Amino acid sequence: MDFDLTEEQRLLRDSVDRLLADHYAFDKRRAYLAEPEGWSRAMWSRYAELGLLGLPFDERHGGFGGGGIELMLVMEAFGRALVLEPYLATIVLAGTALRLAGSDAQQAALLPGVADGKLLLAFAHGEAQARYDLSDVLTTARPKADGWVLDGAKSVVAHGDSADRLIVSARTGGERNDEGGITLFLVDAQANGVARRAYALRDGTRAAEISLSGVEIGADAVLGTVGGGFSVIERVVEAGIAAVAAEAVGAMETMQAMTLEYLKTRQQFGKPIGQNQALQHRATEMFVSLEQGRSLAMLAAMMVDEPDAAERARNLAMAKIGVGQAARFVSQNAVQLHGGIGMTEEYAVGHYFRRVMVIEHSLGDTAHHLSRLAQTAG
Repeated sequence: MDFDLTEEQRLLRDSVDRLLADHYAFDKRRAYLAEPEGWSRAMWSRYAELGLLGLPFDERHGGFGGGGIELMLVMEAFGRALVLEPYLATIVLAGTALRLAGSDAQQAALLPGVADGKLLLAFAHGEAQARYDLSDVLTTARPKADGWVLDGAKSVVAHGDSADRLIVSARTGGERNDEGGITLFLVDAQANGVARRAYALRDGTRAAEISLSGVEIGADAVLGTVGGGFSVIERVVEAGIAAVAAEAVGAMETMQAMTLEYLKTRQQFGKPIGQNQALQHRATEMFVSLEQGRSLAMLAAMMVDEPDAAERARNLAMAKIGVGQAARFVSQNAVQLHGGIGMTEEYAVGHYFRRVMVIEHSLGDTAHHLSRLAQTAG
């Protein structure tokens, strides 16, 4: 298999790296984190100017028709810089739902606004009781004469506090854990009956608890088919897994580089601590784990559009497990080899550690995907 990047892919990678090098130094990131929404609207506009917000969408909707490899390159760069903006929430998660299930009219109405940075989306699916069970949905949608009425609650919705539109899953039939009977709806985040409570996660990124009380929406708000939303939800989560795997690899790259530089410059007993053979072995093991994670992230990027659902699910679960294990090993060793400075707020490596730990528990943690993989093997 050819793993070489095309000229266009190399240009994309270099353009994103230059943008972030110019505007996302660690001190600037701390300033973005202090903004009211916890991220930078100015940077969001720059992503739009560079075409990143339209990357996976069709050209007829203002996009570029990019695929899994292009998104992998962007997410790796975002991981290296610890980007805070809602790219995963708007472009990857909600954008995938719109691409796969949206009608021509819905895509034409929404995707151009997403691509030019004027419209933010969030994928509101998870519920407090469900943990990682995608079919566990208690939010309900009951029909009315000219549409639907939604009632329920969604938990830990990534960037749900700043989204203009929500893609909400609700049960229109079946029992609590049935895969059938789940429908996706487009909901205005400012609609009557929608309440949002915003908070920061451990890594500083934003999320929200969303309650829906008698939210009335029109019949044209259905995304896809009534009762057929589960297969779309699976694809959205798989796209998210591929994206966060690439982001984790970018974060691991930076932690590895920071740790090597620290071992070369930190002096103890008149010589760099990197001359200690035991520390050299630890650094080598970090590099091996990084490269293993990189290979699995590439696998995830290539598998996200695999038509065989069972093969796609198996490989993406394997990637989520492997990248999660690699990220945990690299981040823990990065902090340990830095000593006390590694966990200070003023030093970047601790922030990378927290981000990859949040990634490990997003979209199903290692134990969850190990269980899924074991069931598949059985």
